Amino acid sequence: MFEQPLSTLAALIADRKLSSRELTQSYLDRIAALNPALNAFITVDAEKSLQEASAADARIAAGDMTPLTGVPIAHKDIFCTDGWRTTCGSHMLHNFVAPYDAHVIRQFKAAGMPSLGKTNMDEFAMGSSNETSYFGAVKNPWNHDYVPGGSSGGAAACVAARMAPAATGTDTGGSIRQPASLCGITGLKPTYGLVSRYGMIAFASSLDQAGPMAKSAEDCALLLNVMTGFDAKDSTSLEREKEDYSRDLVKPLTGLRVGLPREFFADGLNAEIGASVMAAVDELKKLGATVVEVELPNAKLAIPVYYVLAPAEASSNLSRFDGVRYGYRAPEYSDLNDMYCKTRAQGFGAEVKRRILIGAYVLSAGYYDAYYLQAQKIRRLIANDFTEAFKTCDVIAGPTAPNTAFKLGAKTDDPVEMYLNDLYTIPANLAGLPGMSLPCGFDQAGLPIGLQLVGDYFSEAKMLNVAHQYQRATDWHARKPEGV
Repeated sequence: MFEQPLSTLAALIADRKLSSRELTQSYLDRIAALNPALNAFITVDAEKSLQEASAADARIAAGDMTPLTGVPIAHKDIFCTDGWRTTCGSHMLHNFVAPYDAHVIRQFKAAGMPSLGKTNMDEFAMGSSNETSYFGAVKNPWNHDYVPGGSSGGAAACVAARMAPAATGTDTGGSIRQPASLCGITGLKPTYGLVSRYGMIAFASSLDQAGPMAKSAEDCALLLNVMTGFDAKDSTSLEREKEDYSRDLVKPLTGLRVGLPREFFADGLNAEIGASVMAAVDELKKLGATVVEVELPNAKLAIPVYYVLAPAEASSNLSRFDGVRYGYRAPEYSDLNDMYCKTRAQGFGAEVKRRILIGAYVLSAGYYDAYYLQAQKIRRLIANDFTEAFKTCDVIAGPTAPNTAFKLGAKTDDPVEMYLNDLYTIPANLAGLPGMSLPCGFDQAGLPIGLQLVGDYFSEAKMLNVAHQYQRATDWHARKPEGV
């Protein structure tokens, strides 16, 4: 049952061969058994989950159902969820219970999909290893001594360990794709604005985007059908007609042009990863695709640009956490200013403080033009590079991460080394383009390797078609860690 695609689970529930309550209870039992070792979930409330499952069963009995009604899902703990603790992986919000639903949560509730709980994450989505969480590091299901990637590490780990059939994640600089790669699952970051950010606790507003994480591209397509939709409460939400992202899954790849950026295969890429990615490209060629070389000359500047722009936006977004209205407040203080200082000093972790300080610095008088404004100009150049590349190709392929999962604690003392893990994912965020990661092999240590696909704006259906056809021809996505 835990290996079945979402469509099969939904069909079993719709045909009354399995109830949503039974399926949800099975996953809750797995969470209870496996989560103590993996730490993938921050909050689990079995009573709430089973109530939602019973409501889904009642909907089905009344003939009121959607394609995924009754199938449970886990949510990254960055989405406000009415009546659930929503912590964002931080001491600052460790006791915050959301009074409303994020748009993404509302979409899944409307589809009748019960929540299995809130998954662990890097604090305020700032990290690439899921080690900055106030609630402790998440372990990689393939080897518990290794990181699962971040910031959506809990979501990736719970899907890889079959503690949930699917999960939601968010991607600011690679936080869906990079943990998907390190945990051997499929994850998709949609075009910026396609999924509402309302109720998603903000890190960097011009970069943040929610997306699905699941075992396969087919599952991600079904989840994306639920997640998308215009939301008047989000000023960046795009007013577009709903699409069926599964419509082209079985379309042949004949005539598909796959772009290979030379910049993604330069020094710094692990040799095993490079070999696995090229083997995946060869498989796409067997399926009818042709390969063309493309150039992304400004991609090498993506990391410095990102670490100017993202901290700048974070320094503004996180100013709301001051101990006055909600969340953590320092227990002892002498006056209002002292309360602000102590609350933020005690409530934020080291990585969050680092990025707030960087952001405040680059936005300060005298440095705004030198750093922030220049970074915005280079961001436009990076987007223009992609525009030129898509004139000669339909989808860009390359590695998701420069290395496979690394040991817990291996990079915590070197922030720059940690930041380099997002080398290949950040460019798509800066350009607002859709991107996804899917499994394409394993290294000698038995750790997963991810293939990244980047498409033009609103080409999610095409990317999912490419990924699905690849997954029909291979079985990397169907493999699971031992003991789960």
